[in-house]
Amino acid sequence: MTHNRMKNEIAIIGIGSTGYSRSGGRTAKSLAAEAAVLAIRDAGVKREDIGAVVSAPGPGSWLLVPPGSTEMVATLRLPNITYFTDGNGVMVAPLMDAMNAIYAGLCDYALVFHYNFRSPFNSKLAAADPFRRNIKGYDTLPPETVKNAAAYAAWASRYIHDNNVKREQLARVAVNSRTNAVDNPLAAMRTPLTIEDYLKARMVRDPLSMLDMDLPVDGADAFVLTSAERARSAPYPRVLIHHASQGLCETAFDEDQLGSLAHHGQDVVVKQLWAKSERTLKDVDVAYLYEGFTFITLSWIEKLGWCAPGKAGRFLEEHWDAANNRLMIDGKIPVNTQGGMLSEGGTQGAGFVRDAVKQLRGTAGPHQVQGARTALLAVGGFFYNAQSMVLIRE
Repeated sequence: MTHNRMKNEIAIIGIGSTGYSRSGGRTAKSLAAEAAVLAIRDAGVKREDIGAVVSAPGPGSWLLVPPGSTEMVATLRLPNITYFTDGNGVMVAPLMDAMNAIYAGLCDYALVFHYNFRSPFNSKLAAADPFRRNIKGYDTLPPETVKNAAAYAAWASRYIHDNNVKREQLARVAVNSRTNAVDNPLAAMRTPLTIEDYLKARMVRDPLSMLDMDLPVDGADAFVLTSAERARSAPYPRVLIHHASQGLCETAFDEDQLGSLAHHGQDVVVKQLWAKSERTLKDVDVAYLYEGFTFITLSWIEKLGWCAPGKAGRFLEEHWDAANNRLMIDGKIPVNTQGGMLSEGGTQGAGFVRDAVKQLRGTAGPHQVQGARTALLAVGGFFYNAQSMVLIRE
């Protein structure tokens, strides 16, 4: 379990983003291609240098015939591809595909891209789009099926009941993300939010309201990876992948089949994380904690070891910076500095990775964390997409 041959051996040298919106008016293919071109340029390499392509379609996108790796190769006219695959939509897993390809010697440079495309059941605007209106998906599930968002609502009810969590505590997750999104021009939602605003939000699936659920958006992010040695010639300071992991347990296939909140994919991930990483919670300068649903963040806080099981609600209160309306762990560690899934947009962790790279490069602009050298990413939910990553600057 403690063996980690790829520790600090792979670097992220290129990032590109279209930004995110609720009214993109563009195809998924055009968004993905734009982000990919920006990432290749940012890495300071040529398209001829790219040897691997990994796609990561987000929710809504996979209901289409999505732009996969082979289509991206054709779109960008990449002439020398020796590895290609279509990966998990949650962001760490496709990056791990690229890491493995580089470490195995299958390529020198790998392109990973992630895109979101709102489906008609996400919004009235999307439903009116003739290019989207016939997409089928969550809206076709039979009413007795407890999957996807419905399952998270059920588990949120269990968690809140068992741990006496108040909605004011969940509100801090949403408010923190919105406060941070204000300074991020790539974010879809940048209007300031208060705890009172959260408490007035329309309930969707009790106990989860409109402000407890990640934001359906259009947009794309892309990344270029290479070996740590080759990264020495890249335009920016090296951002190394110190650790990456994903986790699955025996009850992972359907959300309603989870035995309890005591053990799930996050536990598997965290066990790997602390066994294989030389960095600890004390080393973290900036944290990215998944909030596809607000109570997922509370679970990550507990599983990572910042507080005891069932105590994350109180932890949020104790580490709340009321003057600035945001979460500051131990008074110094900001969380979801780009606005997270709830306000930048539901990027399945792509926004986390991009912003973490910016923070470690020192190019995050108005929301830069001064002196950031270690970023902890806890990405995904409980069932089949729990993942983690530690990025470091030398």
